[in-house]
Amino acid sequence: MRIGLSTPVVVQVPGVASAWERDAAIDDLRTIARAADSLGFDHLTCSEHVAVPEAEAATRGAVYWDPLATLGFLAACTSQIRLATSVIVLGYHHPLEIAKRYGTLDRVSGGRLTLGVGVGSLAAEFDLLGAEFGDRGQRADDALRALRASLSTTRPAYDGEFYRYDSMVVEPCAVQPRVPIWVGGRTRRSLRRAVELADGWMPFGLRGAEVAELLAGMNVPADFDVVLPVGPLDPTGRPDEAARRLRALDDAGATAVTCSLAATSAGHYCDQLGALRAVADDL
Repeated sequence: MRIGLSTPVVVQVPGVASAWERDAAIDDLRTIARAADSLGFDHLTCSEHVAVPEAEAATRGAVYWDPLATLGFLAACTSQIRLATSVIVLGYHHPLEIAKRYGTLDRVSGGRLTLGVGVGSLAAEFDLLGAEFGDRGQRADDALRALRASLSTTRPAYDGEFYRYDSMVVEPCAVQPRVPIWVGGRTRRSLRRAVELADGWMPFGLRGAEVAELLAGMNVPADFDVVLPVGPLDPTGRPDEAARRLRALDDAGATAVTCSLAATSAGHYCDQLGALRAVADDL
């Protein structure tokens, strides 16, 4: 089971983010990314919201750094760790826009992109951006098919229900022959979408038993990723609890986890990274 990180600072969800993140400097983020890279963690993440309604900020949080700019910065700070969107909302973008922007990220990072995508759930944000909300699931399915046809070629062509293009040049493109695509969601439909159209599933807000039940009812390919969230963990203060929670996710079918860590400062966060690495290596 691979261990990745929910990058601190760049997304601050109430109840998950630590107080120090509010005033963190870019140097703190650089230091943490380099530490995670040197310790061999699997991935760093960044989510997407363009604008969050004030009424939603108390639960969703208000801090969402732009994923493309953020992961581009993290790519320059690191050399091995993968860079995962978690997630970008398909309905906010044309597939070729994603292919160009994130294909360029894949190139500048040396092939370290994992493209996490989602259908989206914030109707007010869809309205703000002029995106269609009612049929967003169908549009997302078509966008996934278009992305698979377009991410790793400079001459993309696709003819689908909502997206059609041919005789276009998109250069540069991704350097990975097949960019891993993970689908976010918490429903059976999201898992089916991931199995049929992508390479992995990133459920949220589900108990381990619920994840295991959904996976048992689906014919999941052998190389399919199941990426589960966990945290905030305190591996320096409560290593046994951290190990127990990671084992529970392994038992639920996780092939990778995305960890949040409790910390009081950037330096403490780096200490937590070292302790988490030791806990994970002993599983």
